[in-house]
Amino acid sequence: MAHPLLNDTFLRALLRQPTEYTPVWLMRQAGRYLPEYNATRSRAGSFLGLAKNPDYATEVTLQPLDRYPLDAAILFSDILTVPDAMGLGLDFAAGEGPKFARPVRTEEDVARLAVPDIDGTLRYVTDAVRQIRRALVDAQGRQRVPLIGFSGSPWTLACYMVEGGGSDDFRTVKTMLYARPDLMHRILDINAKSVAAYLNAQIEAGAQAVMIFDTWGGALADGVYQRFSLHYIREVVQQLKREHDGARVPVITFTKGGGLWLEEIAATGVDAVGLDWTVNLGRARELVGDRVALQGNLDPTVLFSPPSSIRIEARALLDSFGDHPGHVFNLGHGISQFTPPEHVAELVDEVHRHSRAIRGTGLPAGLTAGTAPSGPAV
Repeated sequence: MAHPLLNDTFLRALLRQPTEYTPVWLMRQAGRYLPEYNATRSRAGSFLGLAKNPDYATEVTLQPLDRYPLDAAILFSDILTVPDAMGLGLDFAAGEGPKFARPVRTEEDVARLAVPDIDGTLRYVTDAVRQIRRALVDAQGRQRVPLIGFSGSPWTLACYMVEGGGSDDFRTVKTMLYARPDLMHRILDINAKSVAAYLNAQIEAGAQAVMIFDTWGGALADGVYQRFSLHYIREVVQQLKREHDGARVPVITFTKGGGLWLEEIAATGVDAVGLDWTVNLGRARELVGDRVALQGNLDPTVLFSPPSSIRIEARALLDSFGDHPGHVFNLGHGISQFTPPEHVAELVDEVHRHSRAIRGTGLPAGLTAGTAPSGPAV
């Protein structure tokens, strides 16, 4: 049974509906910058032990919501769950990041690829979605905030699958792209079908919005990006369920380094486009108009600066977008593991405070709900 949402500001913003303030959530908001996350990960024994256990995944998903008044939860998982389910042997070596035991390099490797059995190999993810949805319900039977599901984009997954892990120059995957585009298209076609099935399974399990992370799309040249990344994002979007339990399920896509292609990304059929910090938010809004919502795009390193500077930068970004519907405040990429947690509290507070002031729906400048006057927040 669907529970009424106590706070649906995030979903309304994605659908470009008026909101009383600008909603905020952070990419990687459940992560290593939080001491409680590190304690849970220690109990789990490893990153994969954490991600593949619905109890632990639920616990860490809720941790940032218990600390900060964020407007959305995001499923705790990893973008590499799909290629792991394809049998490539994912492992996270300490200090080295993700590695695949069986990277995809040859015609034979490509021929063996197939869309995984989502209900079988990735059941731990959909179980976590269901469990998180239940955990978000309060004593009055209301859901605190919406839950976001996600996947890596077909191209970003292919980068890890072919490189065998992270890469500084993407030499192996881009060599395949140029030398054997037929093999690359085969990989991307399978990835697109897999990502669509995976996201649809998350939606059926209870995800109320979904996001496609095209982390490495910006590594491609203009023209190549459109054929090998954007085309397959569009393929995914076209296959997605856009309504579940009588409610619209918004879709966000984020290409890091994708500012050059903003209008083309907006034309893929998504509801919102995520922006990295290199994009001017006000100009981006002028370019896309009311076609899509925008998400972003504070430079994550701002969070290392003093609280007064964090508040100044947050206000500048909100002022750049202006008093228009369709903005979800976020970072331009994932939060750093070295971020002081108390600085996140300053950011969330300022986004809520200043966006209410812009709309004339909040308390006077310098006040936040539940606090006494303390002078201007600078």
